Amino acid sequence: MSTRADVIIIGGGPSGVAAAVELRRQGVARVVLLEREPHLGGATRHCSHSPFGMREFGRVYLGAAYGRRLAREAEAAGVELRLGHSVTQIGADGEIAVTSAHGIEMLSARRVLIATGAREMPRSARLISGDRPLGVVTTGTLQSYVAFHGLMPFQRPLIVGSELVSLSAVFTCLTHGARPVAMIESAPAPLARAPFSWFPALVGVPFHRGAEIVDIRGVRRVEEVSFRRADSGVETVACDGVLLTGRFVPESALCRQSEVGVDAGSGGPAIDQDGRCANPLFFASGNVLRAVETGGWAFREGRAVGRTIARDLARDTPARAAVPVGFDPPVKLAVPSLLRRPLDGPPAFPDFQLRFTRHATGRLTLELDGRAVWEKRGDWRPERRILVPIPSAAFDAEQIHFRFREGE
Repeated sequence: MSTRADVIIIGGGPSGVAAAVELRRQGVARVVLLEREPHLGGATRHCSHSPFGMREFGRVYLGAAYGRRLAREAEAAGVELRLGHSVTQIGADGEIAVTSAHGIEMLSARRVLIATGAREMPRSARLISGDRPLGVVTTGTLQSYVAFHGLMPFQRPLIVGSELVSLSAVFTCLTHGARPVAMIESAPAPLARAPFSWFPALVGVPFHRGAEIVDIRGVRRVEEVSFRRADSGVETVACDGVLLTGRFVPESALCRQSEVGVDAGSGGPAIDQDGRCANPLFFASGNVLRAVETGGWAFREGRAVGRTIARDLARDTPARAAVPVGFDPPVKLAVPSLLRRPLDGPPAFPDFQLRFTRHATGRLTLELDGRAVWEKRGDWRPERRILVPIPSAAFDAEQIHFRFREGE
């Protein structure tokens, strides 16, 4: 079978749904949204906490209810929903191979939006040694067990990580009958900002910074874990599970296997200020660009990119050459990582979004053709969002670079 659409959106999380609804609102006739799961909402569906939806819909939802609201919005807008459809390949000309219970289908579109989100790094990618017993899971797996099956896979887990999602994991455990034995973080300080980072101490969960797992032991399920602390050597705790949280990575396998490719810094597709990839038929938005932002942030980003796709379809003129955005370490990524002459109207991304790989103190400078146009001295924390307004002069520059001078 073969289908032709104006826009195909891959991913039914907040960003993909918001883009689809905005495209329909802008008058784009046929918008097809592909989602591999049987329901819309992405990762929000198995979040048993709030708040979701405050800025988008003017009220507070739990995760599952927020997913249902996204589905109602898409249906009311006339988006063509194809649930249980997995994309296996994307071609340079906008052709997409899809599998479902009905078989294999080839779809094509004038534009394609990639909104596949992000995922937590599993044990295999973290290179954690030891036995392979039951009870080693990510936050997403834990929340799926709780939300969809009413199951708690452990009672006394060790939690690894200190991002916002890590605190959500602590909350999920405590509200479903589990009591974490400890929480460890390899960095010298919590990654979540205060006052959120105070939560483990407030609920009596010991928190160890500068600590890394060196061994997991157990026969049928986890029995104990050894971790190395920077200040006191190796410590062993008895537990019945390990909960790996955070360290999100973009779900960009489709991009890696196609001409879209990925940006070396972010791990997601490289985009310009309108969300457009190097191949101008493709756009991207949400957490596939850089892991990880909140559902509300991804929703607003998707809506903005949906607006620029609609303008791009109306003009349908060849995209100009893109200028890459460079940066010095320890800057980890810059989104957008390309700049082009803008479309008519405001860009989807008015700011550069930067992240650092580690804690650093120094001067961050934006240079255009070797001339400093913005600078700020700061105490930069890892994985924290940094916003730098994109100056209008950047669109005329031949070289765009973020310079970092540590200690200045």
